[in-house]
Amino acid sequence: MGLTLANLVTIGRMTLIPAFILSVVSNRHGWALSIFILAGLTDALDGLIARWWNQRTSLGAFLDPMADKLLLTAAFVVLSLPDQTRLFPELHLWNRIPFWLVILAISRDVFIVLIALLLHLTAGLVRFPPTTLGKWTTLIQTVTISLVLLFNYLQMEAPILIPAFCYLAVAITLASGFHYIYHATHRAARPAGSSAQRNS
Repeated sequence: MGLTLANLVTIGRMTLIPAFILSVVSNRHGWALSIFILAGLTDALDGLIARWWNQRTSLGAFLDPMADKLLLTAAFVVLSLPDQTRLFPELHLWNRIPFWLVILAISRDVFIVLIALLLHLTAGLVRFPPTTLGKWTTLIQTVTISLVLLFNYLQMEAPILIPAFCYLAVAITLASGFHYIYHATHRAARPAGSSAQRNS
């Protein structure tokens, strides 16, 4: 099966990422918030299309989480930048993502990719379905970014709410990272036949 409608919607979401970055660094926080919301809607839409019209493909299974990770990573990085740098002289953020949270979130994702690659090479595992904690991590990170975007659009500082969500994001990011190690180790320890049967 070639590119499906669900795949095209996912690819469309990926093309929103440069527009989102440009909106933030040019101080158009209303546009940045709108684009981020639109990206979230397309995330829900491509899943619905894939289920309703039976358009689930291996390409879609790869592209969908990739689009999510690219958008979240771009948002984390651009919302942690200092104000009015030489490269982005217009940028001003009333609220920002702490740089240590950015490093933690990116490091977790890189670590998970390395673990998945190692399991593929050593145990032949090719499917790595997201865990419940992983889904909660994505949700909390998305809500944290949305709050930063919203209060930047409102030109209001949120000295309690946003730091609270940042610390919550740290806790669940760490928990999901360790849980993934535990989950991946148990999958690798299963007999090859049983693993293949579950993945068929």
